[in-house]
Amino acid sequence: MAETGKITLYSYWRSSCSQRVRIALNLKGLNYEYKAVNLLKGEHFDPEFEKLNPVRYVPALVDGDFVLADSFAIILYLEDKYPQNPLLPQDLKMKALNIQIASIVSSSIQPLQNTSVIKYIEENLDSEAKLAWVQLYINNGFAAIEKLIKETAGKYATGDEVYLADLFLAPQIYSATSRFQIDMSLYPTLARVSQAYDEHAAFQAAHPLKQPDAQSQS
Repeated sequence: MAETGKITLYSYWRSSCSQRVRIALNLKGLNYEYKAVNLLKGEHFDPEFEKLNPVRYVPALVDGDFVLADSFAIILYLEDKYPQNPLLPQDLKMKALNIQIASIVSSSIQPLQNTSVIKYIEENLDSEAKLAWVQLYINNGFAAIEKLIKETAGKYATGDEVYLADLFLAPQIYSATSRFQIDMSLYPTLARVSQAYDEHAAFQAAHPLKQPDAQSQS
């Protein structure tokens, strides 16, 4: 196992981006300190946090003397530094598929449902418009991913091992069903692998409701 200093994760319990990194850390067997950043209270705009992450969002990871933000970058960093329990398959086509699925979630779904976007829509339009907006982009993304994994899925999205795609899908599916009323019966493959995530210890420990700052539900 690679040498590791103290790892600290700045996270928010309901952040799907933070959840991805929590899953990765759990899969790699890495101990870390959890530091909560309450987005609804604007703690990500605190000057001390801005020193860590000038973009002012979660997650941010501190590994020894190295600081990194953005969940995709963090996960790829962890993959390179801590190669145990690899998150990307050796097969080039399956590796590319995992990256493609992760990219769909991280660029075509999640940014369009984040707190600042839906707050803006609600303030300038209304709550119904907010929900319709989010559902449109989640459904578009899920429809595409369902087609991509229909023939390749095993127990998980791209086979019988947990890989990068699963780290991005699990939080997105949870968010879609718990917050945005997405009907997963439209996506039977995604619904099936989601059940496998619920049974996996690394995913269970990373679940939003298991985080220390979830107790206040805010």
